[in-house]
Amino acid sequence: MNYFKKILRFAGPYRKYGYLNIFFNILYALFSALSYVALIPMLNVLFDKTKQLNEAPKFEGIGKLQDYFEGYMNYQVTQYSGDDPMKGLLLAVGLILTLFFFKNVFNYLAMYYITFLRNGVLKDIRNKLYEKVVDLPISYFSEKRKGDVIARITSDVLEIQHSFLSVLELIVREPLTILFTIIAMCLISVKLTVFVFIFIPIAGMLISRIGKSLKKQSDKVQKEQGEFLSIVEETLGGLRVIKAFNSESKFYNTFKESTSRFFKFSNTLLNRQNLSSPISEFLGIVVFGVLLWYGGSMVLVEKALDPASFITYMGLAFNILTPAKAISKASYGVKKGNAAAERVLEVLESENPIKDMEGALEKTDFSAAIEFKDTSFKYEDDYVLKSFNLKVEKGQTVALVGQSGSGKSTVANLITRFYDVNKGEIAIDGTNIKNITKKSLRGMMGLVTQDSILFNDSVKNNIALGKENATMAEIIEAAKVANAHDFIMELPHGYDTNIGDGGNKLSGGQKQRLSIARAVLKNPPIMILDEATSALDTESERLVQDALEKMMKNRTSIVIAHRLSTIQNADSIVVMGKGEILEQGTHEELMQSQKSYKKLVEMQSFTS
Repeated sequence: MNYFKKILRFAGPYRKYGYLNIFFNILYALFSALSYVALIPMLNVLFDKTKQLNEAPKFEGIGKLQDYFEGYMNYQVTQYSGDDPMKGLLLAVGLILTLFFFKNVFNYLAMYYITFLRNGVLKDIRNKLYEKVVDLPISYFSEKRKGDVIARITSDVLEIQHSFLSVLELIVREPLTILFTIIAMCLISVKLTVFVFIFIPIAGMLISRIGKSLKKQSDKVQKEQGEFLSIVEETLGGLRVIKAFNSESKFYNTFKESTSRFFKFSNTLLNRQNLSSPISEFLGIVVFGVLLWYGGSMVLVEKALDPASFITYMGLAFNILTPAKAISKASYGVKKGNAAAERVLEVLESENPIKDMEGALEKTDFSAAIEFKDTSFKYEDDYVLKSFNLKVEKGQTVALVGQSGSGKSTVANLITRFYDVNKGEIAIDGTNIKNITKKSLRGMMGLVTQDSILFNDSVKNNIALGKENATMAEIIEAAKVANAHDFIMELPHGYDTNIGDGGNKLSGGQKQRLSIARAVLKNPPIMILDEATSALDTESERLVQDALEKMMKNRTSIVIAHRLSTIQNADSIVVMGKGEILEQGTHEELMQSQKSYKKLVEMQSFTS
């Protein structure tokens, strides 16, 4: 029930709908019981057992409520029908129809208001999950599969609505229906009612034993759903490679194995869940059969109950079966929903280690330098950056070069606070970046990566991503600086052209120039370029390099370079190896030193 309480917190903003639901459910439960009690006068008319009363009875206390109600109805029938029994029957039928009408109106109103609460909670949980997913550090998603996260936002949240939130509809209505029905049953015959309730605990024990393994099975189903969604996501992302290597059958078999496991787990889960309804119904009929035998003896042998009251009593007893079955089904739903809620709450309650300090500084300007002071960092067990010291003065272009795995990209990840350092610190203008708000820190930086990350939207919206309310003139100017304006104008709808999923309608060079235009429009004082030209052909590289040089003018830049020909004009080149600085200087100084840098240049010259 802990998960249920945690999910229920989201119902706070919609509590007024909950109160209205409770109010109409009370009326529904009351009218549900009354509509069966109203059968007594109708049956009395049919059996010609109506007592002729010419004077209204007096109320003599709650203990004689049944006698008062029966006497009052007999009085009304007598007054209305006179000597014509059909008039009395018409009155009784009219009363029953009226009560059933109001019962169903209140039922609709109760369901109408709970809909706003259910869908509101569903919306807020999804919004909170998405907000959390965006807020969590990049390291979190290196451990989780994307498909699993998608499954939690979609199917798991939906499962919460079907299980936990459907309980909200029953939590008041069904117990109250049972309560009012039992009160009516007690008014007719306390002895018979006590007899009925000897069997209910036995039925309850049998039902509860079936539900114990439901949560475990449900957890397997939801995990497997996340698994095959991950396979779908990976397949769509790597379709070109899958086709090129004729690996369709391999991926199909992997997906088929996952769906087979899902099939097996779902069958086990649903078959156990489906047991609840027939078992509870059969047990209800057993109780009903015993009741017919015992009640029948009270009518025929003991003469302790009149036939009309007994038939009404049977109707009331049957009226308990439906809500009892609903409660039984809901208890299974809660067990099933527990697994989904656990997976959703695991994301919602995940701590983000990279958060703003108390009283963090809102820094909007960059005036002096970026400094790495004895910085060490590890992703898992081994340090990828060891006692790293580097100072980048304002206006300088500093290039980081070295073999793959030397720690170059880690520097970009740390300065943007995608990860936090394990030892030492990174300071901007003398202030540790941990003491600067993440939003203002990243607001001072532009990032262009090797993989151009674009979105399924128009060219205009992709460029304007980093600057809300950017004018069309500013977007065009940024595109011109990035050498992108000419090719954009050749697109079918110019700046309004949709570039497809991940920008797949564009070439690599075009995508990269859009990424640069995005960074130019943001106009940050610090620019980080992470191998921005390494994946391009020579012609595209020339255009992109020209755009980068225009962008880096009068700006502080940290350039992570794979192609050394692109960074020869840098103010300082830092050669890295195994997380440490091997040498540092200008292109000319490093060529003269004839160490690591010269070897890298010669290797690239030879291979090219």
